[in-house]
Amino acid sequence: MRNTLTAHDKTVTLSAIDLFDPARYAHGTQHPAWQTLREQAPVWAQKGPGGATFWSVTRYDDVLRVIKDHRTFSSEHGTILAVLGGDLAGGRTINLMDPPRHTAVRVPTMQLLSTGAMLRRQVIIRERVRELLRPLRSGGVFDLASMMLPLPLLAVGDVLGIPEEHWPDIPRWTMAGVAPDDPVFSDGSVKETLQTAHHELFALFHELVRTRRSRPESDIISRLLDVHLGGRRFSTEEVVLNCYSFIMGANTTTPHVASHLLLAFAERPELWQSLRAAPEHVDAAVEEGLRWATPTNHLVRRTNRPVEISGTDIAAGELVCAWVASANRDEHRFPHPYEFDPRRSPNQHLALGNGIHFCNGGPAARLVLRILLEELLLVVERFEVAGDVRHLSSNFINGITRLPILVHASAAAGSITSDDSTGAMR
Repeated sequence: MRNTLTAHDKTVTLSAIDLFDPARYAHGTQHPAWQTLREQAPVWAQKGPGGATFWSVTRYDDVLRVIKDHRTFSSEHGTILAVLGGDLAGGRTINLMDPPRHTAVRVPTMQLLSTGAMLRRQVIIRERVRELLRPLRSGGVFDLASMMLPLPLLAVGDVLGIPEEHWPDIPRWTMAGVAPDDPVFSDGSVKETLQTAHHELFALFHELVRTRRSRPESDIISRLLDVHLGGRRFSTEEVVLNCYSFIMGANTTTPHVASHLLLAFAERPELWQSLRAAPEHVDAAVEEGLRWATPTNHLVRRTNRPVEISGTDIAAGELVCAWVASANRDEHRFPHPYEFDPRRSPNQHLALGNGIHFCNGGPAARLVLRILLEELLLVVERFEVAGDVRHLSSNFINGITRLPILVHASAAAGSITSDDSTGAMR
């Protein structure tokens, strides 16, 4: 979805709003629609293709309440609009669990993904990112959207327990799983694409789980094998489903934050020069990239009890869709929300969630994005958009599928050595 508003983006009337249609995200922007809803109908009902009604909340405070109050708003029915009728994995994977089951899975796995654990890995992550970016040192036109797809695996592929020989295939399978009708990732019909993606990923994880049962390692798969629920250990199926959840959460989000971030710098070259002059603002730029991209547009919850949101009464058992992308443009929380400001402070965005479902991979995402920018600052003088940018056909993931960028390499790009793990030029 296009994040930048243009003079052609007109005010949208309530009757013209459709937040479900994936094509509206691929070929335009929904920000004018969300702005209308924040102003006129902060709690708004729409029917999905199967006839199920979902209530959209679009204001920052309401979105925060929905994703934070797990006692009122449950994740176990399903968390995305694609499965309004209910997710078959409901109650069995970390993203589709409420406490105490959620806690039993989150606590042991988050230790491997904590900020401290990631910082101890930053040398190897930097080496991998530097190798990924090596072609840019000579300058030229590159599809940076394609180049960014492996980024999460460089940070946590081995932590998840996935051998490196499988990394090249993972990005396509995961993206096909969330956007099966996008032409870049489709493989036949939507049903056929999903079947292929699920078969490949589940087959891989079944094999890895079988191996870890006999040879445990310090990775997520081994931790999941030790999870106890109700006095019993996870079954093989439950471990595989959670492996799928972890890889989908990582690989369908961070690459698109990177792409949107680089596109923003290409469209505003003065901001890239400002960052080059003051690289101490890289962390702030990463946070603004997360807000600007908001890789997951929405999160769905089901009400456990009757609730009132912004003056609207919602019954128990209703589906509530929290539009995180809208919350991160709320004028009452973010001054000039439609401006990309790499020095924005404070920046209390919700791109990584909040509450018990705050993204387990948040520390890894922040670290690899910081390293990415630091390494790009060493080798890129400026970016230029070099062709049509194409966006993902998905109401869930805010992705870019094609990002042709002319890279102007810096004069010092060739002086970077592969053994420099500090980010300094030699």
